[in-house]
Amino acid sequence: HAYDMLMQDLTAQIAQATQDREEKSESKAKNLQAKADAEGDLKDTTDTRDADQQYLNDLTATCEQKASDFESRQQLRAEEIEAINKAIEIIS
Repeated sequence: HAYDMLMQDLTAQIAQATQDREEKSESKAKNLQAKADAEGDLKDTTDTRDADQQYLNDLTATCEQKASDFESRQQLRAEEIEAINKAIEIIS
């Protein structure tokens, strides 16, 4: 009778250990999949951020160039107006 109870107890322990092992294996697989998904998302996000940063850098350089060109044109127009005023004075 003690032998049967011991066998039943050991069988139950083996079954429980097997179930625990399978649950841990499934959990590990899910965690590995979640990690792979997260790493993929991180790479996508990082690539998008890098592209956005490059776009911002290009846009900033373009804006600075246009601002510089505008200032140059403003100065040129002021000089032209001054020259026209002098010409008007000379003609008058």
